[in-house]
Amino acid sequence: MSSFSTIERVETPRLICERMRIDHLAEVSRLLRDPRVAATLWLGGQPPSEQEVVTSVADKERHWERYGFGLWLVRDRETGEMAGRGGLQRTTYVKDLDEVEVGWAIVPERWREGLATELALASIDVAFGPLELSEIVAFTLPHNVASRGVMEKSGFVYEREILHVGLVHVLYRRRAAGD
Repeated sequence: MSSFSTIERVETPRLICERMRIDHLAEVSRLLRDPRVAATLWLGGQPPSEQEVVTSVADKERHWERYGFGLWLVRDRETGEMAGRGGLQRTTYVKDLDEVEVGWAIVPERWREGLATELALASIDVAFGPLELSEIVAFTLPHNVASRGVMEKSGFVYEREILHVGLVHVLYRRRAAGD
């Protein structure tokens, strides 16, 4: 599905995924502070403050430095415009869950175009290819039907409910072929 010369830059048929950096702050802020996106990504469903976004992007940059992989800023391959963010990250911030998670957030204007699934599949290729992971997880709020659909289309299987930020989430898992 995807082609890559490094984990830091992955290309799919419609997307270019580049290592998230602090200089992406303005674009990421526009995405994460959109109330439609915040509804499923932030505690209470309220958009984060600008400072919370700064902290989040800085954390994502440190994640890359610590683990050698992380979230990407996602651009439309044709226009170069930001289409979202996503990729792989450790879930150490979720109580009792220390695994690698696939996550995504697409700009609302591009919802229902299959970009989240394309991004999830690129993340899976990296997880089971260069990173040689044996399994990965994804989770969302139970009512987030769109993300659950992305998980299922990407080969994840429902496992159980978990508690994250005081809210029930549904956890899905995908294992590498042969595992």
